[in-house]
Amino acid sequence: MRTEQSSVVTSSSSSMSTPSCRSRFWSSALRSKPLAPAPDTAARAESGDGLVRRLGLFDLILLGIGASIGAGIFVVTGTVAHDAGPGVTISFIIAGVSCVLNALCYAELASRFPAVVGGAYLYTYAAFNEITAFLVFTQLMLDYHIGAASIARSLASYVVTVLELIPFLKDNIPNWVGHGEEVLGALSINILAPIILVLLTAVLCRGVGESSILNSIMTVTKILIVLFVIIVGAFKVNVSNWTPFAPNGFKSILTGATVVFFAYVGFDAVANSAEESKRPQRDLPLGIIGSLMVCVALYIGVSLVITGMVPYQHLGEEAPLSEAFTSKGLKYVSVLISFGAVAGLTTTLLVGLYVQSRLYLGLGRDGLLPAMFGKVHPTRHTPIHSQVWVGLIASTLACLLNVHVLSHILSVGSLTGYSVVSACVVRLRWKDETSSQVSTKLISSRVEGITYLLAIACCGFTAGVLFRFGASFIFLIVAAVIGILSAAALYVRHLHYEAWVRFVVLSIVALVIYASYGQFHADPSVKPNFEFPVSSFLGAADADRV
Repeated sequence: MRTEQSSVVTSSSSSMSTPSCRSRFWSSALRSKPLAPAPDTAARAESGDGLVRRLGLFDLILLGIGASIGAGIFVVTGTVAHDAGPGVTISFIIAGVSCVLNALCYAELASRFPAVVGGAYLYTYAAFNEITAFLVFTQLMLDYHIGAASIARSLASYVVTVLELIPFLKDNIPNWVGHGEEVLGALSINILAPIILVLLTAVLCRGVGESSILNSIMTVTKILIVLFVIIVGAFKVNVSNWTPFAPNGFKSILTGATVVFFAYVGFDAVANSAEESKRPQRDLPLGIIGSLMVCVALYIGVSLVITGMVPYQHLGEEAPLSEAFTSKGLKYVSVLISFGAVAGLTTTLLVGLYVQSRLYLGLGRDGLLPAMFGKVHPTRHTPIHSQVWVGLIASTLACLLNVHVLSHILSVGSLTGYSVVSACVVRLRWKDETSSQVSTKLISSRVEGITYLLAIACCGFTAGVLFRFGASFIFLIVAAVIGILSAAALYVRHLHYEAWVRFVVLSIVALVIYASYGQFHADPSVKPNFEFPVSSFLGAADADRV
């Protein structure tokens, strides 16, 4: 009898434990992070746990430019022009406009949460919930890890190419040093790439001031080289090469826009420097928009020059800009382009590693990752544990694997981040409007907001499908007017199926990690760091009164 009673109790407790675990999971997953300013704003800085505010507006603009413009400006312009013709200029304008719209979303959120590290992850945590924020982090981080390794290998290859300009080194540097050498079929050994990553990681660990100086020097060098290329090339332009302007029609221009869109990726890096900006509420939005506008102008200038120098049919695939100048007898410009590529890749890699460490710092502070990731060095004021971690992962991948073959699965992470940030703006505005009103509607504001977002996404999806199958532009216009922005068309038309597999698999892995660790250690009530001076927001007289 006693055995039967104990078995009943056991079965009853086990049946109750399952709903309990399930309810705990969902209560944790659906909680959001409050981001109201805390009264003890300088506590974290005084204790040595906070980052130091050393970045001004000029530093932030150079940070965004450094992240966005790499060696691609010398390559992607020509490869897209090979199909779109001189109309590639319009492709860059269309892509630039769409990026500006997304940059405005980042700018609004950056001014709303001006002093907290985390970027897209933080915005999602505040606007939606914990599990969505963690999923966004995992999608972004895979892009960053593989992207850093890929950029490091490209940079190593360019460095070797520059070194081979020295006569006694030409053709005497083994492939395993910088170009990569296949081993056992699955591995590709590259020694220089991890060395570069170790050096940049050391600079970032030393302090944000030192890394900002290096980024500024390399970015200014890169910009000067691009401007020199544009000016010299302008004297070799034959305007007849711009006719016909769109040889393959407007469809090729739109297709080109979806490709060159990713050339602008990186401006969002500015949002992750919120805790190190001197005047975040003013400088972050200006830094995001300013860096993007400079990138748009440079890309358009290079596009006009390359399509004016050489007929678009004759543009090469690997190094179109270098080949164009060589064909005009300006080989020294081709050499200069190689140096510009080294500078461009260095800044892109440096900023990429910087952004990764700040994202890990945010999750470490919130408890979604082990506490070691949330620690800041007491004297260097940098997240050394997070910085070393991201450097170690990138170095391992760059040393042993040919990560270039994974490049086609990377874009989904950036698209996820940009889409969610746009949704965060809508969600937070909806919260602001409904929080002060008494609802008398049949459906809740939450359901109405979700329906609104889904309607936009569906319209974008419809526009992409209609465009892909050559439907009448009337239907496209209707879908565009209803949906406003056809971001989903980028997903439908230009992502490999491996990217979707990666998205689903990584999301499942992220859910497992969150369910087994994050939900038990996360603390959304952790106070954000608002240790910026009051004078950043108020006038000097008002600050004195406070």
